[in-house]
This record gives sequence, C-alpha cells and structure tokens, in this order.
Amino acid sequence: MMNQEALWIEKAKGGDHRAFKSLYEVHVTPLFRFLRQFSSDTGQVEDWVQRAFIKAFEHLQDFQGRARFSSWLFTLGLNEMRMDRRRAQIVPMVPIEYDEFSSSESEPQQFDWNETMKAWMLDLDETKRAVFTLYEIEGYSHAEIAEMLNVAESTSRTLLSRTKRYLQERWKMEETRR
Repeated sequence: MMNQEALWIEKAKGGDHRAFKSLYEVHVTPLFRFLRQFSSDTGQVEDWVQRAFIKAFEHLQDFQGRARFSSWLFTLGLNEMRMDRRRAQIVPMVPIEYDEFSSSESEPQQFDWNETMKAWMLDLDETKRAVFTLYEIEGYSHAEIAEMLNVAESTSRTLLSRTKRYLQERWKMEETRR
C-alpha cells in the first residue's frame, strides 16, 4: 500500500502539477526553516527554497525513493545554498544580526536563553550546524544526514557529539556567570 506522499510523487512524475503542489505545500516550511539556519536574509533563503523546488521538479524522475523525499529536497536546498555562496565567493557564515535593546542602568536586562542558543549556533561551522539541525530538530537519522551532506555516517555522529559538547560547555560557562 502506497502512502500519500509516495502517491503524490508518482503522480508528479507523470506530470500532475497538483500532486507536485501538494509536495510543495508539505515541504516548503520545513525546508525554509532548515535553510534559515544558514542566513539571516529571508529573501536569500526564499531563493534557495524556490531553486531547490525547481530542481526537484526538473529532476523528479531521478528520485528513486531510497531515501525520504524530504532528505532529497534538503540536499537540493543545501546544494543551492552552497552554489550561491560559491558564486558570491562568501566563505564565512554571515551572522544573524540581533537588535540590541537599549536599557537604562537601573533596569536589569532580561537574559534570553533562546537568543543565546541561536547566537551559539551561529558560532558553529556550516556542517556542524546542519548535522545538529537535521538530527535534533528535523529528526533525521545519521544515515540520512550522511547521505544529504555527503559525509560518512560516523562523521555525522562525531560532529553531533562535538556540537552537543560545545553547547553544553557554553551553557555551563553561562550558568557560572549568572
């Protein structure tokens, strides 16, 4: 028995644009959320997402179904981001700018763990951030991540372990400062 996504894929391969639209509607938000980890420029991220879907539509016949459709789509999105960076010759990650709120000396500033964690994530290199996001947030397996990022499964596991250790150390340092 075929699940709904597999049915949409088969119909889309046969030229059914409504089926591809259904795939788009299901996957556009997770793909955007994932790629947003790599740029603060919403327009740039939207471009990567759209180009990934265009590639998916153009090459849907190449999708064999050995991995999840979302894994294949995330790989296309990562490739679009990387090609865009190569074209622009951007080597370092562009940090997300956070608005600094002015406060008077008498008002203690509220500490925001969420914003702090985002900032720490920006300190990570692209691959570590991708592994952490794909595994911890998106729920992919190490085998799927390895395929998406073109690394060994053991590399995915090692990068996740190092990233977690780094975040835990930063957390402990911040706790002792507070």
